[in-house]
Amino acid sequence: MNMPSMSIAGRRISQDDPPYIIAELSANHNGKLETALRIVEEAKKAGADAVKLQTYRPDTITLDSDSEDFRIHGGLWDGRTLYELYEEAHMPWEWHKPLFDRARELGITMFSSPFDSTAVDLLEDLNAPAYKIASFEAVDLPLIEYVASTGKPMIISTGMADVHEIQDAVDVARAGGCDQLALLQCVSGYPAPAEEYNLRTIADMIERFDVVAGLSDHTLDNATAITSVALGASLIEKHFTLDRNGGGPDDTFSLEPAELADLCRDARTAQRAIGDVYYGLSSSEQGNAQFRRSLYFVKDLKAGDVITSDTIRSVRPGFGLPPKYLKDVIGRRLARDVRQNSAVTTNDLS
Repeated sequence: MNMPSMSIAGRRISQDDPPYIIAELSANHNGKLETALRIVEEAKKAGADAVKLQTYRPDTITLDSDSEDFRIHGGLWDGRTLYELYEEAHMPWEWHKPLFDRARELGITMFSSPFDSTAVDLLEDLNAPAYKIASFEAVDLPLIEYVASTGKPMIISTGMADVHEIQDAVDVARAGGCDQLALLQCVSGYPAPAEEYNLRTIADMIERFDVVAGLSDHTLDNATAITSVALGASLIEKHFTLDRNGGGPDDTFSLEPAELADLCRDARTAQRAIGDVYYGLSSSEQGNAQFRRSLYFVKDLKAGDVITSDTIRSVRPGFGLPPKYLKDVIGRRLARDVRQNSAVTTNDLS
């Protein structure tokens, strides 16, 4: 079966390629462009393939209301209104160009999650090479259709979505003109427990929807992300910050630079380790094959002597006949004299 693939800014993404690592900047700029620029720089140093932004203003994502419908109860942002949260967390639109410019200078890909059509228009002006649909917007089919009309690769997170909602999103994306599509298995908890991730879903996504699949990971370490590679994940997205104790809305469930570097290294190691179905001697084993067991004589014997169980043993190294021939060799006569501690060969047997 041919595995689906896609390409973002010239980088091929499939199960046969190193995992595509996306550092999610999100709200971790904490209101400072300098911090956002440093996050981009640190993501590049850590080995990430891309940095992802979020492009919205509070008025493009919610309404300025303090009624119960718009107030958060429980979790990290308990008691705040949606408008207050997004006012703090959003990235000013005038920051986008300097961030895109810096990413291009560094040689790291940058794209974003738009939350309405005006955000898409801004990102198109910046020549964004791809788009990400956040889990909460996976049911916003008009937004998906508008993004698809750009013809750019699209990544859709599937947190909270059931299989029918995911199918709707996939159908609208493809009908709208998107021919490079990825789905990310996601749990929209902040943070999310690893046991809720059901990583076997990734393989089912690939087969069911014929897409590149990956993981949007909100757990607090890298174990879930690395495991996902073995189950078919070609993309991994993780929130990224300079300091988990920085006080921003998303800092507490984000990776710090050393942890992102670990993820980039270990996820790619995992992908290389998966390999192919193979039985046999690997290149790193070549020198050790000689130390496997084989048959050796443990006494001096003369030509014509009968080989008995007390004159032969299975020992290391492996220059003699394999141990599987032990029963066949016992009872045979010798064709020539042999010395103690010499390997048993077919030339020794009459």
